[in-house]
Amino acid sequence: MNKNINKLFAPISLPIIFFIAAIIAGTILLHGSFSNQSTEISWIDAFFTATSAICVTGLTVVDTGNIFTQTGQTILLFLIQLGGLGIMTFSSFAFYLVKKKVSLTDRITVGQNLLYDSKFHLGKFLVQLIAVTLSIEVIGALILIVLEPYNFSPFSALFHSISAFCNAGFSLYSDSLTRFKGDWPVNLTFMALIILGGVGFAVIVEGKSILWSLLKRKGRGIKSSWHFEIVIKTSFFLVGIGWLYLYFAEFISYKKYLPFHEAALTSLFQSVTCRTAGFNSLDISSMTNASLVFMIFLMFVGGAPGSCAGGIKVTTFRALSGFIWNQIKGREQVVIGNYAVDKESINKSLTLLFFSLVIIFGCVIALDFTEGGDIPHAQDRGYFLEILFEAVSAFGTVGLSAGLTANLSPIGKIIVIFLMFVGRLGPLVLLGSLQSFRTKLVYSRPEEKLSIG
Repeated sequence: MNKNINKLFAPISLPIIFFIAAIIAGTILLHGSFSNQSTEISWIDAFFTATSAICVTGLTVVDTGNIFTQTGQTILLFLIQLGGLGIMTFSSFAFYLVKKKVSLTDRITVGQNLLYDSKFHLGKFLVQLIAVTLSIEVIGALILIVLEPYNFSPFSALFHSISAFCNAGFSLYSDSLTRFKGDWPVNLTFMALIILGGVGFAVIVEGKSILWSLLKRKGRGIKSSWHFEIVIKTSFFLVGIGWLYLYFAEFISYKKYLPFHEAALTSLFQSVTCRTAGFNSLDISSMTNASLVFMIFLMFVGGAPGSCAGGIKVTTFRALSGFIWNQIKGREQVVIGNYAVDKESINKSLTLLFFSLVIIFGCVIALDFTEGGDIPHAQDRGYFLEILFEAVSAFGTVGLSAGLTANLSPIGKIIVIFLMFVGRLGPLVLLGSLQSFRTKLVYSRPEEKLSIG
């Protein structure tokens, strides 16, 4: 009994406990009369909103700007900030321990590494993380105030800046950011905040060091880490591919006549935001099927480890794409840059991909039952794509909606809440938590080849 209790409170279970407690507290606060303009929202809507905020997703079942009072919006903002800092803290710890080759499931070893490693100081780590986060958010808010003083009050600017950096996608405007679709300075500010929040704390710190070294040494003898290179190159590759694809899908093959600079800007913004953030400068429900399908892929991939972003992460995508390419070429090692990916990382990537697809597929089937399971296919054409889009958006903690979320049934909302929660923590974290209760076998069975394909 005591062993099971100790395993329940092992480090790998702490993020789960933290997020559940924060969601419960947020639900109670958002349901209070002081948080709402006129009438109290239902418990299920308060629960949904609190989960979306803590999991920095951005899917909403109520109008944030019109339903909540400024007190309610402040509570929501605190939940977003808490969720963003929480996931960056836990994932940065995990990243540190992986670099030190420490198992997260070993509570004693983790404690010894955090307390006795001379290169790691817990207090300095937390102060640096919070200082970097708040600095970026305040600078972003000040830029928005300077650029659009009539559209962004100090509170609104800070709300949107924190929401963007934490990749939450909550907006005080009913149309999200569509009113700014032709405004390059505002869009670039939001994209910068989203990208910084989506690359991870370790990449931000290393990028700051590289930039400082470039200014001091004029670029001589500066080397970046393997992780930094993979995250930056893969992220910008996906942004670039998404930009070109969405531009052609929306403004070449589809009859939407916009000035070139505005069409280019909206395509770039959606490519950046649909991987993680959830803001939109176009009406998602009016986009082409070709655009929505590709956006599902971008949402599924998500951002970088140790960041506010969700999805299977760009490092997983890079490892899997490298694995497939090397399988085609008949190579045993997955080489990326100057290094080969170890087999354990490849196995984790394949496991994460499998469990992610299983979870999404299962929830899509469940939503097909709850959101129109009694409607014949002939009357329900196109609805499957909306359900799939919503499910992947929730799992990837993106927050974009094709119009389904606001009309979900109570059971449908519970399913989407589950997707947001699992997607935020990651299937591997939940799987690892469950595996901490397992008993290792001390024997192995004989192996036999299986006919494949």
